[in-house]
Amino acid sequence: MQRVAQATGDHAVRARSEAIAFVIMACALVIAPMFAYPVFLMKALCFALFACAFNLLICYVGLLSFGHALFFGWASYVGAHAAKVWGFPPELAILSGTATGAGLGAIVGALAIRRQGIYFAMITLALAQMMYFFAIQAPFTHGEDGIQAVPRGKLFGFIDLANQTNMYVTVLVIFLGCFLLIYRIINSPFGEVLKAIRENEPRAVSLGYRTERYKLVAFVLSATFAGVAGATKALVFQLASLTDVDWPMSGEVILMTLVGGLGTLFGPVVGAFFMVTLENYLTTIGQWVFVVQGVIFVVCVLLFRRGIIGELAQILRVKL
Repeated sequence: MQRVAQATGDHAVRARSEAIAFVIMACALVIAPMFAYPVFLMKALCFALFACAFNLLICYVGLLSFGHALFFGWASYVGAHAAKVWGFPPELAILSGTATGAGLGAIVGALAIRRQGIYFAMITLALAQMMYFFAIQAPFTHGEDGIQAVPRGKLFGFIDLANQTNMYVTVLVIFLGCFLLIYRIINSPFGEVLKAIRENEPRAVSLGYRTERYKLVAFVLSATFAGVAGATKALVFQLASLTDVDWPMSGEVILMTLVGGLGTLFGPVVGAFFMVTLENYLTTIGQWVFVVQGVIFVVCVLLFRRGIIGELAQILRVKL
């Protein structure tokens, strides 16, 4: 009884600390446009959602994907094509990209989910690269030029997204909504089963859980959220390009999650903002930015394994 009471108390403390952290994050993002350029903030929010999607897979299922740019990039392409060529309003363009991410996630997951460890990671990387080369050749992607001048349109027919404030509020609502949905998934009975599979899959199988189905659903959910991020980014920058679907994008989201704090709820958000800020200030050094990112990766692995939020949570003795 004492253990049950203690576990209940720990859960309540964790929920309270996470609720306070969420309120602080939301308030900071609301007032952020007063101090920073809105387009920079929108880019950071899109990558933060992408990192949260990746974090859902690696930290709560234990699956490392080297091909998450596949879902992010192709959702960007389809969302941009839907808005520019098909004339879809922004909400349907984003939904089109989201559906693309989910569909590709189901296909890739069905092919890769039976493998574990490095074999799973290599399959995802191989499939992502295959789709990258397809993106180079496909007529509707326009190769290295990408899909340019994507119209933002009017959300629900009356909210003009050409206005930066309207666009920022839309991106912020999408990010916060998806963040809360991910939080709900993690703390649902489904999320608890995923954690059990991560900790000891043979034991989960012995309890009657069909682990491959759970992992496939989690993979598709992660790909879906990555699709939301990619389609939203295409509208923000009015562009879909090969950069979004290439393998360095998959590596970048891994680095964001690692720097922010692997296995933490808010770590991917902080990691995404940190990396986007770093890239923004290091654009003048060209390709050397990848060297700097590599150095940061090595330093995090050797000295700050918990990441920024992980170290902060350790100091404050709270769960974030």
